[in-house]
Amino acid sequence: MYEEARKEMVTKLEKAGYIKTKEVREAMETVQRHLFVPSEMEKYAHADTPLQIGEGQTISAPHMVAMMLELMELKKGMKVLEVGCGSGYHASLAAHIVGKEGHVYTIDIIENLTAKAKYNIHLAGLLDRITVIHADGSVGLPEHAPFDRIMAACSAPDVPQPLIEQLADPGIAVIPVGTGFTQSLAYIRKEKGRISRKDYEGVAFVPMRGKFGR
Repeated sequence: MYEEARKEMVTKLEKAGYIKTKEVREAMETVQRHLFVPSEMEKYAHADTPLQIGEGQTISAPHMVAMMLELMELKKGMKVLEVGCGSGYHASLAAHIVGKEGHVYTIDIIENLTAKAKYNIHLAGLLDRITVIHADGSVGLPEHAPFDRIMAACSAPDVPQPLIEQLADPGIAVIPVGTGFTQSLAYIRKEKGRISRKDYEGVAFVPMRGKFGR
């Protein structure tokens, strides 16, 4: 029912330059976005705008999801940590790219959301490669570290130090930072023991909660 709308969404994102690689294109063409929004919002699922998913949280606009996926340079077999599972959409796209050889751990401090995300991921057929955890994601998941990639779908005052420590070497983390209405997207690379960071301005995410959140 929504296949044409999904293809049209992907085509627009590709033309606008947000989708650059076949891996991201295939993931966004395949994973059914409407499964990850409340039923009354399904008709808006493929609009390029954030949508409310309950608990004061949102599913990010498709262009922002595509941008983050491209920055992460995901590959088959990678182990990924996501802070802020939301409805499970972003984790599902990452899981599609890393394949059955990889795994995604996604954490949310809101128990209701983790339950919904797990159900949505099950509907999408990706629960075998995603672990959904109810916990404080701002402290990471040390028992499963290091992670090849770390992403967050919520904004922290600054990049939580535990996430830097749990990032593999080499590794990439993409984390929104800032406490105002608009924030920046911190792109962090760890390589040969060195950390580099570049900030992309003008993003807006819900606040990260927990010990290193706000």
